[in-house]
Amino acid sequence: MAKKSLWLTYSPEAIQKMNEFCEGYKAFMSTCKTERECTDAFIEMAEKAGYRNLYALIREGVTLVPGDKVYANNREKMLMLVQLGKEPLAEGLRILGAHIDSPRLDLKPHPLYEDSEFAMFKTHYYGGIKKFQWVTLPLALHGVVALKDGSVKKVVIGEDPSDPVLGISDILPHLGKDQMSKPIGEAFTGEDLNVNIGNAAMPDGEDEKELVKKNILRILKDKYGMEEDDFESAEIEVVPAGAARDFGLDRSMVFAYGHDDRICAYTSVLAQLDLADMVPEKTYVTLLVDKEEIGSVGATGMHSKFFENEMAEIMELAGGYSELNIRRMLKNSAMLSSDVSAGFDPNYAGVHEKNNAPLFSYGPVLHKYTGSRGKGGSNDATAEYIAQLRRIFDDAEVRFQLGELGKVDQGGGGTIAYILAQYSMDVIDLGIPLHNMHAPWEVAAKPDIFEAYRAYKVFLEKL
Repeated sequence: MAKKSLWLTYSPEAIQKMNEFCEGYKAFMSTCKTERECTDAFIEMAEKAGYRNLYALIREGVTLVPGDKVYANNREKMLMLVQLGKEPLAEGLRILGAHIDSPRLDLKPHPLYEDSEFAMFKTHYYGGIKKFQWVTLPLALHGVVALKDGSVKKVVIGEDPSDPVLGISDILPHLGKDQMSKPIGEAFTGEDLNVNIGNAAMPDGEDEKELVKKNILRILKDKYGMEEDDFESAEIEVVPAGAARDFGLDRSMVFAYGHDDRICAYTSVLAQLDLADMVPEKTYVTLLVDKEEIGSVGATGMHSKFFENEMAEIMELAGGYSELNIRRMLKNSAMLSSDVSAGFDPNYAGVHEKNNAPLFSYGPVLHKYTGSRGKGGSNDATAEYIAQLRRIFDDAEVRFQLGELGKVDQGGGGTIAYILAQYSMDVIDLGIPLHNMHAPWEVAAKPDIFEAYRAYKVFLEKL
């Protein structure tokens, strides 16, 4: 059946709601550029909606009943929101899962050095990036410094209009003959991505060596109380500086750092929080994870046991805990792995197969499978599960599209879907198409953002 752009089907009232929703999203994206910042913001939203800290409830021995709302925070980088339903947990959950990490540059443990009277930071890139995209941009620092006295200092430099910005230089074209003769993937290496942070040589009255570096250390000491060695216990990310903005003369799109995958995290959280006043039949879960961009590893990645362990704690407080009931709960659950897709781009039409290419403003994209070359590494959802989703979305007049992540032999990608599918639950990817995925600045269509929020809400309510 032929479908139309949502711009042709939305009423003026729907367009107004969409624009209002996207204003909130832009404000979130302008300030939440790390996993920790996302977690803090979502906890604040959840507490306003009546969610309580799971670990406080465990200490108090509180009994959970249908309608109760709890959250679990894993190391400030992974978050789970749970709204208990009427049915026993063993009957299964309705899960929205997204990741809140994004490609970026991280400071190395010993990042600061001086070279030719410039103070510089050494970085290690995180996730799949095109290195050349990160030069000559205004960059900001976001993160934390954990000091030996037990305090943790938050760092944000480069976002306030009064702040300085940082950057990585590029060679001028007049001297770039050798660079431009290299393949694009070799023109910049990971060790080339050094951030210029200062040039002022300030006398210190003693040793006249490395005066620019010493001046930077004085600034950091005054502002954050940190010494050079404290970089060893810091997590500081180098990200694009600046706010999310409308994109296009018609303001039809949103331009932001970190759409992948905070665009799905935000819409998922808002979908669940907007149902906070009801007592659902099945328990709702929004699961926000770290480390997806590097394989979902570590204590805050999806491969950790955080989700399973905390659901066991919740089952204990709600009654009916047993190892068998946990296994039944996981098997009987259904999930939308909420992750972004590659929208068709007319500038790069050759990497797409048009019949199955996701289009901007046609709604979120159901991916039966992701993976690469022969579906390698993918979760391949069942026809029956897709039919269920088609039914509930059509009944609610929620627009969606089916798509693939580019041509069969062109490349591919992965999400957290296959990890949850290991529990034998039904899982499929449903996300928002992007342009410039993994670039410092990505683009998404406003109707797709709003329609994804509607789709996630219908999934929780109706499946």
